[in-house]
Amino acid sequence: MSPLDLPEYSNGVKLSLNELLIYKQQCSAWLPPAKGLWSVMSGQHQSRRLGRGMDFSEVRQYQNGDDIRAIDWRVTARTGKPHTKLFTEEQQKPVILYVDFCDSMHFGSTLMLKSIQAAHIASLIAWLSFSQKDRVGAMINLGREQIQIRPRGNLKSILTLLQNLVDQQIKSFHAAEQQHTSATDWANSISTLNQLVQKGSEVIIISDFTRFRPENEISFSRLKQHNSIRIVHISDPLEEGNTSFRGIETVTDYFNTRWLNFSAASTRNGIKKSFDSHKDTLLLLCRKLGIPYTCLTTDTSLLKQLIGKL
Repeated sequence: MSPLDLPEYSNGVKLSLNELLIYKQQCSAWLPPAKGLWSVMSGQHQSRRLGRGMDFSEVRQYQNGDDIRAIDWRVTARTGKPHTKLFTEEQQKPVILYVDFCDSMHFGSTLMLKSIQAAHIASLIAWLSFSQKDRVGAMINLGREQIQIRPRGNLKSILTLLQNLVDQQIKSFHAAEQQHTSATDWANSISTLNQLVQKGSEVIIISDFTRFRPENEISFSRLKQHNSIRIVHISDPLEEGNTSFRGIETVTDYFNTRWLNFSAASTRNGIKKSFDSHKDTLLLLCRKLGIPYTCLTTDTSLLKQLIGKL
């Protein structure tokens, strides 16, 4: 089986540690300066370093070999001689993964549940961050309960984080099967997340965002004040009205249950329209706050989706 496919020990429903460990070997392909995970996921080809930037240090007179893009034009104009800015590398930032395992994440119409894809991208980011000697922590949202994992920078902490993802995904999956568990809204979730993160952290929020509402913008804005945020939106093709099924079936969002006729184009178009509207609301938030947005689907393995964006 190709490493781009789901491994044979993954059934797409219940998470296993083995399917998260494979990203340790795979992450080398996405380390800068080779490709850079986020530049690939956003459809760009230039490299960007995950969780790091450059701090301004000083200005000195231009020397042969200096990057002309770093020329300080104000000082150059004032002195009449070209000057360039010098930078020092930012301190390594804590990387905090927010992983949503609420009820709606335990849905998948094709290859895997949304919660499985969320765990896969979380694992890849964790291994990438660890490879760059960043400290990695997490908040796993189970609905009424949030599991907090403080950022650490050693191998044992990464393995502990991954094992928590496995344990909590299985736990929340069984809870969703048995009965609906009330999920905290985004205001409470982000407030709890704010308490976990240190200022200057890289926060990656992985969710289907079904509970997101426009009034939640203020919570995201507060988190963005002192941290760098990225959003990874997990969706399923059926949520977008894409399905080959043409029968009548009962569906539920854990709040309402109804029968839908998937053979009717109006039904499928209505589902797509609702999804697009909600996605537009999320994209508006990202544009207003300057938050990078990435979308992943459940009908294709993570590595295939990344390769497809190259």
